[in-house]
Amino acid sequence: MNINHEIRKRVRASAGPIFGILIAAYFSYHLVEGDRGLFAYLKLQHQINKAEAEYQVTEMERARLEKRVSLLRPENLDLDMLEERAREVLGLAHPDEIVIYENPEK
Repeated sequence: MNINHEIRKRVRASAGPIFGILIAAYFSYHLVEGDRGLFAYLKLQHQINKAEAEYQVTEMERARLEKRVSLLRPENLDLDMLEERAREVLGLAHPDEIVIYENPEK
């Protein structure tokens, strides 16, 4: 009986720390692997950086197109731009000009 009592006493004494270690392990795992863990955060940061880079490229393209459109406005008409657009849209060229077609997929 004395051994039984000693075993129960030690199990009760060690149950708290074991339970605490298990809880700490559970939360540590979810801190790293969970839906809002470290790996998910790093993946989200990568996606944000990728989206910001794409946004910068799009903004540069928009600014370039906006500049070209502003050159065709009636109050600020650029004759070279007007001639370029007319030739491209109408497909016309002077008889003495050499036409070089550009690949638009570049």
